[in-house]
Amino acid sequence: MRATGYLAASALASAVSAQNYLGFSTGSTKIDGSVKVQADYEAEFTAAQKLVGAPGIFNAARLYTNIQGGSATDPIEAFAAAIATNTSLLLGIWCSGTTTIEPELTALQAGLTKYGSKLADLVIGISIGSEDLYRNSVTGVENDAGIGANPDVLVGFIDDYKKAFASSALKDVPVGHVDTWNVFPNATNKPVIDAVDWIGLDEYPYYQTGQDNTIENAANLFSAALDAAKAAVGDKPVWITETGWPYTGMTWDKGVPSVANAKTYWDTVGCDMLFNKMPTFWYDLIDDNANNNESFAITDNLSTKARFNLTCPASSTVSSSSGAASATVTGSGSGNGSTKTTGAATTATTGTKTGGSGSTGSASGSGSAASASGTGAVTTNGASSVLNLSIGTLVGVVAFACML
Repeated sequence: MRATGYLAASALASAVSAQNYLGFSTGSTKIDGSVKVQADYEAEFTAAQKLVGAPGIFNAARLYTNIQGGSATDPIEAFAAAIATNTSLLLGIWCSGTTTIEPELTALQAGLTKYGSKLADLVIGISIGSEDLYRNSVTGVENDAGIGANPDVLVGFIDDYKKAFASSALKDVPVGHVDTWNVFPNATNKPVIDAVDWIGLDEYPYYQTGQDNTIENAANLFSAALDAAKAAVGDKPVWITETGWPYTGMTWDKGVPSVANAKTYWDTVGCDMLFNKMPTFWYDLIDDNANNNESFAITDNLSTKARFNLTCPASSTVSSSSGAASATVTGSGSGNGSTKTTGAATTATTGTKTGGSGSTGSASGSGSAASASGTGAVTTNGASSVLNLSIGTLVGVVAFACML
């Protein structure tokens, strides 16, 4: 039995990492706050696949809920759009601030009943929760990041999903959890790592105030965070579920939004480290939240010609992610602004930040349509909030919570 179990686990791990998907994370609302419908998703998925100069076909999408906005348990209309455009789907289930994921499971089951194998064949993974552990971490609590979910709760939800779909067409779809890198080295969170097939990483060097978060150092900061996550989760595959650099918005310490910097980040992080090397879901294709002070979208109005040249440079500027950076947090940074929020969001970095709607500091919500607001501070000097990790010289807690 032990040998059989090992072979089965090895086969699943190979399947999880066998294809390096290219896609975008996409929220459930448009920039005006209205709920996306099938036509909106179809236009988005079609544009993604036809991007001029892209380093591959972006024919995958990460969703944050299975529930169509405005309903209780109706399946999200992105399902039908994915079928129409042959777009692979990384599904998501909201787990924070709730005692049950039954509405999500009901919506997903309704989708399978309605579309059958046409939908099931497009599902490449499912994330049970997104940044729930961060919100319940010491740093998240200090930052008033909102209600999260403890490891035992997440493990329970993972079991609920697996039991509900054990005999379904999704029974072999790999199950994961998405969170910020700094929660994974925490031993109390290991049961979640053990319960899933892959780990999703949300990472934004732009928000790393106090860590020389210039665009020139962004690849090094990303590399260090990726190495930390990989070291913590062992042989579990790591998927990049959110990353990007804004083209407009607030300046966060040394993080300056601009089209030129967004292009540099695309080249030095996306091209050099991610695209066609590991499953990657960029944030994002089109702006979909009017409350954001930062805009990350690589296109306007779903034009297939992006706001910067998507063609990757011929030569690489970052040779590897191992030992590429040294980041030390000893003081505090400050900034003003809001994070991206379609659904629920917070961004916690080092230092102290004050923002407005959807801001760093606090978040609240449940289901798939939560909101974030308020002010808060993140401290990095206390023993409870500082992780000492052997990745070059990486000291401190850097947390990024961007949940749509």
